Amino acid sequence: MWTVMRKELRDFSRDRRTLLLTLLLGPLLYPVLLLGMGSLAENRAKTQLDKQLEVPVTGAERAPNLVAFLATVGIKAIDPPADLYAGVRSQDIDVALEIDEHFGADWEAGRPARVDLVMDSTRRNAEIPVQRLQQALAGYGSQVGALRLYARGIDASIMSPVALGTRDLATPEAKRGLMMSLLLPYLLIVMSFLGGAYLIMDATAGERERQSLEPLLATPAPRGAIVSGKIAAACAVGLVSLVLILLAFKLSAQFAGTMAQMLDVRFAAIAKLLLILLPMLFLGTTLLTFLAASAKSMKEAQSHMTWLMLLPMLPILVLAVNPMKSELWQYAVPFLAQNQMILKVIRGEAIGMDAWAVYLAAGVGLAAILWAAAVHRYGQERLAISG
Repeated sequence: MWTVMRKELRDFSRDRRTLLLTLLLGPLLYPVLLLGMGSLAENRAKTQLDKQLEVPVTGAERAPNLVAFLATVGIKAIDPPADLYAGVRSQDIDVALEIDEHFGADWEAGRPARVDLVMDSTRRNAEIPVQRLQQALAGYGSQVGALRLYARGIDASIMSPVALGTRDLATPEAKRGLMMSLLLPYLLIVMSFLGGAYLIMDATAGERERQSLEPLLATPAPRGAIVSGKIAAACAVGLVSLVLILLAFKLSAQFAGTMAQMLDVRFAAIAKLLLILLPMLFLGTTLLTFLAASAKSMKEAQSHMTWLMLLPMLPILVLAVNPMKSELWQYAVPFLAQNQMILKVIRGEAIGMDAWAVYLAAGVGLAAILWAAAVHRYGQERLAISG
């Protein structure tokens, strides 16, 4: 096993370009991508919240007090274009306001005076302007309603029979890691699942295509030792890449300003993430060993990468449309278990020993089954035949 492992690592190290891409692409690209996207989102939010918001208002002369109130909260009413709806559809205007022609009459009569927001709810870049205008209008309505009651000698608090308060039990770590929980689990799971992909495919499908696998299988070495040596070499490369990625996240967070608060980068958290991802590394490597052993060429083995990269995305999609409480059985389901465990680390929550036991037993057990399947596949003599 050690001989095969050293042989595969030696062969892999000769391809310097592939070696550098495998070990350095993730550590360099993913932290920059993740923290860079977060910084852009943060800067966008600050810019849209701090700057004066210009809103086209149709019929501004019908509600001068409303227009004046909006100006006090940083919202300036401007003249609308000739075709207001076309401007919103073409994304030239984030949000606009239409004041009903009967606004003045309804206002004087004490009836609800109508105003309409003109927006495109599918545009994410307009979310903050829309929310700012909605909150300003709601505040204006509450203020005027209270003044009307006071003018009639009625305490405005009578309109609030229930005093609703909020006690948010979310930890600061959970709040800071909210955005990271959307992207970080998928990136880490993919990098661990496919960390040794190239080496293991080249060590099986590549050697079979080059017809260099037959001399190895002709030796008296047990097939289990050969398979284990190839898997160990791929896991070693994947482990080094994974450690570099986690360290890159830690180092990049140190220079990310406020973005460092979005991710727990203590060595204890990094060690937990590494322990969580190790079973996924073994699982992905053994699965790829079995698939590559069934392929006749490197190109055929690489065709599996398309659907393999989609597997880690499944739990994220399921949880997005159907959020579930964390239960013990989830730690036995591949990809879902890793996602739940990583989320706990991001949120700064403790992971119970029962969850660790179920997770490690299920992950190692499934990897052992795939290892046995790969050994069985290597035991078939036609494996050494190319074409």
